[in-house]
Amino acid sequence: MTIRIGQGFDVHAFAEHRKLMLGGIEVDYHLGLAGHSDADVLIHAVCDALLGAAGLGDIGHHFPDNNPQYKGIDSRKLLSQVMKNLHDLGWKVGNLDATVIAQKPKLASYIPEMRACLAGLLSVDVGVCNIKATTTEKLGFIGRGEGIAAQAVVLLETDID
Repeated sequence: MTIRIGQGFDVHAFAEHRKLMLGGIEVDYHLGLAGHSDADVLIHAVCDALLGAAGLGDIGHHFPDNNPQYKGIDSRKLLSQVMKNLHDLGWKVGNLDATVIAQKPKLASYIPEMRACLAGLLSVDVGVCNIKATTTEKLGFIGRGEGIAAQAVVLLETDID
């Protein structure tokens, strides 16, 4: 068995007149995130972690933000495509550990639904899909309420040498 670890990071500024999408679900908040796609910062970090573990570059390489095809796209579709590519190469997800960094909104009540959504997209049991939320104690751009960041670490496994 071969295993590989990948990490991903993403950040987006808040924007008016957009839905706040995190981990594939809509979070009730008066601001969304700015971006070419739906700006789901958590899914973007997960995509980068997966692609990195497989040695396949990053999300910007596969889904460039200057391509009109991805304008406003649901990030769940991007993650589904990443997973199809990984499955075609013989990879499966061993586990995911992710952190959303946001001063506001409070995310604890949304985490179970995010975990379930991501577990489904990753084709894993929800028990190996962990999501945490934290603040920056009001420090920096996140602490000032200007945006949200996310980090993700994944373990990929394959029986192919």
